[in-house]
Amino acid sequence: MSGPKPLVVVGDVLLDEDIEGVATRLSPDAPAPVVDVTADRRHPGGAGLAAALAARGGREVVLVTALGDDFASEAVRRALSGRVRLVELPLNGTLPVKTRVLASGRPLVRIDRGGGTPGEPDAAVRDALAQAHAVLVADYGRHTARAVRAHLAAVAPNTPLVWDPHPRGDEPVPGARLVTPNAAETRALCPEPEGDETLAAYAARGTELADRWQAAGVAVTLGARGALLTRPGSGTPMLVPSPYRATGDPCGAGDCFAATTAAALADGALPEEALQRAVAEAAAFVSAGGAADPDLWRTAPAPRTEETPATDAYALAERVRARGGTVVATGGCFDLLHAGHVGLLESARRIGDCLIVCLNSDASLARRKGPGRPLNKEADRVRVLEALGSVDAVAVFEEDTPQALLGRLRPDVWVKGGDYAVQDLPEARTLRAWGGQAVVLPYLDGRSTTLLAHRAAATAAPPPPPTP
Repeated sequence: MSGPKPLVVVGDVLLDEDIEGVATRLSPDAPAPVVDVTADRRHPGGAGLAAALAARGGREVVLVTALGDDFASEAVRRALSGRVRLVELPLNGTLPVKTRVLASGRPLVRIDRGGGTPGEPDAAVRDALAQAHAVLVADYGRHTARAVRAHLAAVAPNTPLVWDPHPRGDEPVPGARLVTPNAAETRALCPEPEGDETLAAYAARGTELADRWQAAGVAVTLGARGALLTRPGSGTPMLVPSPYRATGDPCGAGDCFAATTAAALADGALPEEALQRAVAEAAAFVSAGGAADPDLWRTAPAPRTEETPATDAYALAERVRARGGTVVATGGCFDLLHAGHVGLLESARRIGDCLIVCLNSDASLARRKGPGRPLNKEADRVRVLEALGSVDAVAVFEEDTPQALLGRLRPDVWVKGGDYAVQDLPEARTLRAWGGQAVVLPYLDGRSTTLLAHRAAATAAPPPPPTP
């Protein structure tokens, strides 16, 4: 498996500041709440947040943006150091600072300060874009994309380019692989039919924008409904639903969606595959607290190697437990993914806050199933599972059973499908060591990898010779 390919993010960086507290009384001199501050956090926003999210798995990310000599620019440089490589344009003015005041997690007021104009790009910008395997433009209407527009137009025909637009920004360059407006931006750009928020209306708007922008596709993000992929001309749109209804702070969800989409395209994914990953990642991002999640900025990401999976199952389990969530795990060979598997995984994901699949390695599967197996190699089985919206991470084990792996993951719930009795499951005894619970879920009868393999073999076999 090859390592991740470099991604270039172009756009406007902001400094986001969240002042959190509790409000239990009103001010004596005005009908305004008094906020007793409990926390004060600063972190990069806009293109800075998108770049940091793209780099979470250790991916090489280059951020092309305008920075100056002010305190906000210095704060952004410090926060991004060790995460992304900066290619800077000069900034005439100061970096914008966006301050939110929150009481018990709910925003009360937002204060915007600062602003400047990007200067001219140099050869370093051109070289960075020429070497990119994919480009993300995070346009926040502060004109970095405008300053680099000629270079973006030059790479768009041959490099996957994702453009995350802004109402005050510029139109995407022609030839963008995907443009990712949200529902409100789409309504502002295509106001007719006014007030119509049906899927049909968004499909028509997306198609109109794809034609207008000469883009290969437009993915309209619809919040809890997922994302709607449309293309130029007439055609059937594709809806990518969210795997679950995420509850949490949605601030930064659009950046997460766009960053995941661009990273997937850099890895060679089709647009449809990229959007499935992006919808699932955005839901998980919101559930974890959005841009305000302190885990995003606590430590710099470790370099990703060939042995490091795209989503580390152990780190995911720790994060979910730390916020009081429920970790669900299931296991199997998943040699030929079929309807029974999909139904089980979807049901298991609804039990808790994440689903980790414990997958038999090729050697483990061969010992269990015998000659001729696996039908699909380990890397392919991992990729197929990770592409499912119901699966948050995959962990491979070499042993005959997942007991040792479970001891490291320590899930709250272990799921099996079929007619097992819970007390007969060896995993049940393992989970009791830390207070976990094994459960059995219904399984679709008549679906199995073995049956599918036999059916395929019978179909492929030559017909018997005619009798004389």
